[in-house]
Amino acid sequence: MARLLRKPTAQSGRIHSITPDDAGWHFVGFELWRLAPGDVAAGQFAAREAILVLVEGCADIIADSVGYGEMGGRLDVFERTAPHCLYVPPAVAWQAHATTACTLAVCTAPSPGGRPVQVLGPDGITLETRGSGTNTRYINNIAMEARDVADSLLVTEVFTPSGHWSSYPPHRHDRDDYPHLTYLEETYYHRLNPAECFGIQRVFTDDLTLDETMAPSNHDVVLVPRGHHPCAAPHGVEMYYLNVMAGPRRAWRFQPHPAFAHIVS
Repeated sequence: MARLLRKPTAQSGRIHSITPDDAGWHFVGFELWRLAPGDVAAGQFAAREAILVLVEGCADIIADSVGYGEMGGRLDVFERTAPHCLYVPPAVAWQAHATTACTLAVCTAPSPGGRPVQVLGPDGITLETRGSGTNTRYINNIAMEARDVADSLLVTEVFTPSGHWSSYPPHRHDRDDYPHLTYLEETYYHRLNPAECFGIQRVFTDDLTLDETMAPSNHDVVLVPRGHHPCAAPHGVEMYYLNVMAGPRRAWRFQPHPAFAHIVS
C-alpha cells in the first residue's frame, strides 16, 4: 500500500508530484508548486485534464499560448476569499510566471478532451457554511458536481476553525454503487495556522484492514484510497485543505460510518 502521508520533497519549486502510479491508484494526480517572484511553473498532461488553483499569491498564466493575465490575489489562504482557478484540457501546455510569492496547486485526472480552457474563479465561487457546532466548516466549491466544468475532476477548499472537526461524520466513497455510493480517490493538501502546528486525520475502513492516524503538518498531503477520512483541527489551530477527487463517475455520493448515524439523522 502506498504511503498515505506525503511530506514536501523540497522547500521551493515543485514540492509535491503525486501521480496515479506513485499513489497506487487510477485517477487522481496532484502537484504543488511554491514559487518566488520571477519563478516559473509549467506543465502539459497527455489524456489528463487539469485545474490550476492559485492557493496563495499571484502569477501571470498562459495556457494554449493564450495569456490570461495576472491571476490570484489571496496572499494568505486563511483570508477565506475565493481562489483564482483555471481549467486546462488534456495536451494543452500551460505556464505560471509568479509575480509575488505564490503557491500553485495542479489537480489532474483522466479526460477524453474537448473542453476549452476556462477561468473557474473567483467568479462563481461563494463561501458556504456546512455543519453546526464544532462540526462547522466553510467551503469554497471550485469544481464540484453542480458545476459542469470538468470531465472527471471534483475540487473544493475547506476551512476548519480552531477546535472543530471536518470531513465529519466519518464517511467513505470507495465503491461504485451509484446512486448510493461512488468510487472516488482523494487527496488532501493541508495548511495550518499557525504554520508550525499540526492537524489530525484518520483514514480507516469499516473492517479496519486500513487504519492509519496521521498528524499532517503545513504543506503535507494525505492520500485517501478508500475508507473513512475525518480531520480535526486542534484548539488554537485553523486547518485548511484542498480536496481533489476523481473516479469513473463525476459524482460525489458517500456513506457515513454506521456508528455515527445518530449525527447524520
